[in-house]
Amino acid sequence: MPEARFHRVSSQRFLPALRLVAVALCATAFFLPAANAAKKAPAAKKVQISVDSKRKVRTAAAVPHTVASRRKGGSERAARERVVSGGRNVVATIRKRGGKTVVAVQRRSVVRVPEAPHLSYGQLAGLHSTEDALDLKSSAALVIDQDTREVLFSKNDHAVLPIASLTKLMTGLIVSEARLPSDELITITQDDVDTEKRSSSRLTVGTTLPRGELLHLALMSSENRAAHALGRTYPGGLATFVSVMNAKARMLGMKDTRYVEPTGLSSRNQSSAQDLALLVNAAYADATVRELTTSPEYQVEVGNRVLQFNTTNRLVKNPDWDIGVQKTGFINEAGQCLVMQARIAGRKLIMVFLDSAGKLSRIADAERVRRWVEANHTMGTSAAQQNIAAHIAG
Repeated sequence: MPEARFHRVSSQRFLPALRLVAVALCATAFFLPAANAAKKAPAAKKVQISVDSKRKVRTAAAVPHTVASRRKGGSERAARERVVSGGRNVVATIRKRGGKTVVAVQRRSVVRVPEAPHLSYGQLAGLHSTEDALDLKSSAALVIDQDTREVLFSKNDHAVLPIASLTKLMTGLIVSEARLPSDELITITQDDVDTEKRSSSRLTVGTTLPRGELLHLALMSSENRAAHALGRTYPGGLATFVSVMNAKARMLGMKDTRYVEPTGLSSRNQSSAQDLALLVNAAYADATVRELTTSPEYQVEVGNRVLQFNTTNRLVKNPDWDIGVQKTGFINEAGQCLVMQARIAGRKLIMVFLDSAGKLSRIADAERVRRWVEANHTMGTSAAQQNIAAHIAG
């Protein structure tokens, strides 16, 4: 009888089966608590995940805030790993390792794309490509002798563009010429709040100031709520005030000018450099407008506070300049704007700068014009005397 032989069976043959059993047990242990919790509490509470210096946290509890599970047809990895959103720009990967839950948190980098710059009407029309002898940054400009009407410099001076707060020069002129009581109290209301550009103001709703102080703030520091309140409280109301503004423009010969409101926040307030030179000339003839536009600073009492306001034109405080009237303006559609009457090299000049690119470029343009006039258009002593005599006689 043949001898019976016993064969040794290697344990390696059972490893695949053992692995499958282990995976099944891990999957059951991983998903069963979450399923039971879902039955007991339909709306699971959010769990805040704390992250250590290695961007990992170990916890024995399952994280209920599931966003997406990466599954590959019942593969081993699907039973051990899932991806969870941990908040804005944060992703957490949850894995089962050694009977514990491991959460690896990764913060995704965010690339912020800067907003495209707002183009002014002048830029859209290609006016900035116009070359000039002085290389001005303003797309439209005009320099004339106030007494002789001689044009010393011009650039796109007939272009009709938004004029921003240069509007307030007409607003101030209308209010001044109306001779309304300067001590009459006016209260800022919700109607005076800017809803178009959402500009800020230190004159809160409910602030009450005399008309004269509101006019001062509107012309000196370009206070929008002050200007709007002046138009709103004009006899007949805001609509009447705007109609008077347009009537005054026609009377001055400003054929390219249109106003729709008294602040300049609307891009529909439009004019040309030629028209604005006429407005500056008329404003210079008004003593109140001259005084308030060239005021360097002013304080007003609002309740228990004293508010300090300053001019928007730094040239007003510059001793090298002799300015008779001025106004600045800016909205995106209009660019940086500036109008002035100033005495340069013995001549009274009216200067208009529209749609200047850059916050300080309108000031730089004015300085460039002043140096150019001093170098090329200085009035002789005899000519100046004759001009003064003719002005007095007229």
